[in-house]
Amino acid sequence: MMPHLDAPRSLHFEVVDKDVPEGFVLKIGRFTDRQSLPNRVTFKSKVVSRGHAEIFTEQGKFYIRDTKSSSGTFLNHARLSPPGVESKPTQLKDGDVVQLGVDYQGGTQEIYRCVKMRLELNRSWQQQANAFRMNTLKVIRNLTTANAASSTDCCICLFRIASFQSLFVAPCSHVYHYKCIRPLLMATHPGFLCPLCRTFADLEDSVEIDDPLEEGTPAEGDDC
Repeated sequence: MMPHLDAPRSLHFEVVDKDVPEGFVLKIGRFTDRQSLPNRVTFKSKVVSRGHAEIFTEQGKFYIRDTKSSSGTFLNHARLSPPGVESKPTQLKDGDVVQLGVDYQGGTQEIYRCVKMRLELNRSWQQQANAFRMNTLKVIRNLTTANAASSTDCCICLFRIASFQSLFVAPCSHVYHYKCIRPLLMATHPGFLCPLCRTFADLEDSVEIDDPLEEGTPAEGDDC
């Protein structure tokens, strides 16, 4: 689950990465002072009910169900059920947009904003080292060499990426001139949605990780 940044006032939250095995029910609701549980995902928004919705898997497919929320659960802009009525399970697909509640008083205060998230299902393969990522790292490292030649271009201005330029390297390994990508970074910070591959990243996430070229392959399984 990651923030769906479609407006300047979108509620930002940290990316939620969960394994959802068969028979596991992921409960979604409003944040409370109680100790967090592995089967709960909570958000600090007063338009989200304490027990708002559930996500679960059945025969390898993901489903969502509104659990009698007052302000509604929306899947790709369609409300699942009326207020206070439990909805039927609805199948989820990779890239679906889920909205919990609606903005109160225009969402001028963050605590009264709805939660919009984009779901990435079974994408653990994106975290693995691959030829594209290794090539990108080589290109960046070669930029420190005076005679290095690279055919990499910035997709925004279409000019070449070369040494002695201010660059931004996204976690997905796409490279941009910082001057070109800066307006997007400022508009959605600390979230970032890559213009090329639409991969979301939290720019304030911890950097205490191993070298991507040395990372092992994650365990297989359904993840959300």
